Amino acid sequence: MKMQHSYGLYLHAKGQGQNEGARSSALDLVMRNSRERFDSHAPCKLICAMLLEEITMPAFSQGLATTRTVLIPFGSVEEHGGHLPLGTDTIHAYELGKQVAGIHPIFVAPPVWYGLCRSTNLHPGTIGISGDTLKRLALDIVSGFYHQGCRNFVFLSGHAGGTHMAFLTDAGEQVLSRFPDSRVAVVSVLDVQSQMPGGIIETPGDSHAGEVETSLMLYLRNHLVDGTSPEEYPVFPKYILVRDKLRYWPGGVWGNPQKASSSKGATIMEKEALVLASLVKRLEELQVVDDSPL
Repeated sequence: MKMQHSYGLYLHAKGQGQNEGARSSALDLVMRNSRERFDSHAPCKLICAMLLEEITMPAFSQGLATTRTVLIPFGSVEEHGGHLPLGTDTIHAYELGKQVAGIHPIFVAPPVWYGLCRSTNLHPGTIGISGDTLKRLALDIVSGFYHQGCRNFVFLSGHAGGTHMAFLTDAGEQVLSRFPDSRVAVVSVLDVQSQMPGGIIETPGDSHAGEVETSLMLYLRNHLVDGTSPEEYPVFPKYILVRDKLRYWPGGVWGNPQKASSSKGATIMEKEALVLASLVKRLEELQVVDDSPL
């Protein structure tokens, strides 16, 4: 995750509303098919009834009577300083999606592990994809879910690079044009954190492998955290593109990892989940209009 740009809690919808019938009875059916799922790496216990890779064909069909919403986690394989795993963004987005599913019934798709990494593409371990590939992938995934009956789509990105988010937003706009009764939200974890109450994060501008992400990984994947890294705040030339980005950002940190703690990570996850669950509810309740040409 990087600060670069924030796209806000982006909501949009087009076409007809969803059918709310049979939600209560179907929820009972889904929960009877659910099981308590203990994540062996995280200290939290979750009930995850609708993780796509874990449910059966009948459970998916039952779930459609409860929700037509799917959260698709997007991440990256990207450097996160000298102390955090390359999959930090993806782990964060996926675990947050699962937390939201424990608050409000939604489908959670398997995560997309690769993203567009413009500022870190020279750092060891960063494996990026093009914006066009990212957009096509998002559109194809949504198309599959749409034809299976989903109508509300939440793109949750653990990687918050501005160019990466712009391509996801463009994909969301194309979803609206392609599927007249769809609703779409495009949001990064930085957007979610901006809506959290103050007093939790101590480091101003912390956004990449710093206080927040180190705290989250200490909570979610403690065994993957290798100590800490020095505090760092890179400065790139304003308006000027540079080839050797590693020269301006040698440590791969944007913030202060030394202020991190596992307990802070637990608090951040809890607050993020509440903010995102509220966004999902607003998306589902959004008054949609048919704005197609007359």
